[in-house]
Amino acid sequence: MSTLPWQDRLRTRLRFSSTLGIDAPEKSEPSVSVPRVLDLALRTGELLLASGEAGEDVEAAMLGVTDAYGLERCTPNVTFTVITLSYQPSLVDAPVTSERVVRRRATDYTRLDAAHRLVEDITTGEVTLEDAYHRLVDIRRNRHPYPTWLVLVATGLVAATASVLVGGGPVVACAAFFAAVVGDSLAQGLAKRGVPEFYQFVLAAMPAAAIAVGLIKADFGVQPYAVVTGGLFALLPGRALVAAVQDGLTGFYITASARLLEVFYLIIGIICGVAIMLYVGNQLGVDLDVEGSFFPESNPPVQLLAAAGLSLTFAVLVQVRNHVLPIAAAGGAVSWSIFEVLRIGGAAPILATVVATGVVGLLGQLLARAGRTSALPYVIPAIGPLLPGSAMYQGMLGLALGHTDRGWAGLVNAAGLALALAVGVNLGSEVARFVLPAPQRGGREKRAAAKRTRGF
Repeated sequence: MSTLPWQDRLRTRLRFSSTLGIDAPEKSEPSVSVPRVLDLALRTGELLLASGEAGEDVEAAMLGVTDAYGLERCTPNVTFTVITLSYQPSLVDAPVTSERVVRRRATDYTRLDAAHRLVEDITTGEVTLEDAYHRLVDIRRNRHPYPTWLVLVATGLVAATASVLVGGGPVVACAAFFAAVVGDSLAQGLAKRGVPEFYQFVLAAMPAAAIAVGLIKADFGVQPYAVVTGGLFALLPGRALVAAVQDGLTGFYITASARLLEVFYLIIGIICGVAIMLYVGNQLGVDLDVEGSFFPESNPPVQLLAAAGLSLTFAVLVQVRNHVLPIAAAGGAVSWSIFEVLRIGGAAPILATVVATGVVGLLGQLLARAGRTSALPYVIPAIGPLLPGSAMYQGMLGLALGHTDRGWAGLVNAAGLALALAVGVNLGSEVARFVLPAPQRGGREKRAAAKRTRGF
């Protein structure tokens, strides 16, 4: 049996097999229940997709489950909200098709890690079908590793450390902490009443902007923009953006489009919430300055500590396992150090972002391969310090004050940095595939996947 991770083996099968499921060898009737195997694969895929896993990895996991239980003529199909899996016993038999609708999404990387380990055990033949069902049920029932109050505190600490990272002092950090906690509490209140997520983000973004306006009005002599920037870090949908770009780069265009549309709505919600409060402040006579750069003077010890703290608290926010927390803190320090060295050395921020996140993506993939689990718990917290909060604030401030040219330029800059971040993570992932030897490809896997997009 191949010693390669199941992700590598099955990604290669997805990318190189032009007739997936059709040219698989016909076998005798499987000894297990076909509907139960399909259901197990669909439920596993649903859990992975709801946790933010890329569409390609979801399809690979479903193929791993069906192959392990003898259903090799299966064709998976993943979109943003629907997962379909079809099994055709032979070319003359009618296919058996099942699907599940993914309606609820929750960020819990502990469950994601457990689901990856389950697929790993299934693909190595160590788990029976019934045992796999019981383990999957246990994974879905497991409570989050961190209590609600700690997650709320982590939200505030993400904002506080982010504000320090962009030049804020102790007063600004405390204000950002308070704003993020209030905003998250208000958003959770709307969520419990079934209010759409867009309005949750609008309300969650308002306290940071309101406090910033208040600090300017009271003339505290602090950097109020850092309050808003810090408050945005806990709201920016970096996880969804990385998954969207990865889906687009691997050919899952429908899923990528849907994820990007989700990101677009969430960011518009943030823009609306902040812009409303900035407009109110402007009407009250608060002097809001749209000029200037939001890259603070270099202070390596403080910035490294803030970057590590941001990634550490962000890791708590996305519910990673306890032993991953120190790795997340180290990853945040590494990503910020690479970015700052390149930026101070004269590199454009977009290039610096691509290089920094590419290194983080590569290291995260290697750690995930060593542990036979997902790379997301290692990568997503580590890229937290590089999220484009300052550029987004500058764009929103420009639009709120009527400086449309500067506003749109700031938002385009933020979008460029966000895409560079996601592309860098994906690039690191692809480079990691070359660290280990490539899987051997047989006759039915010789056609290159790239030819599917050339009109043949």
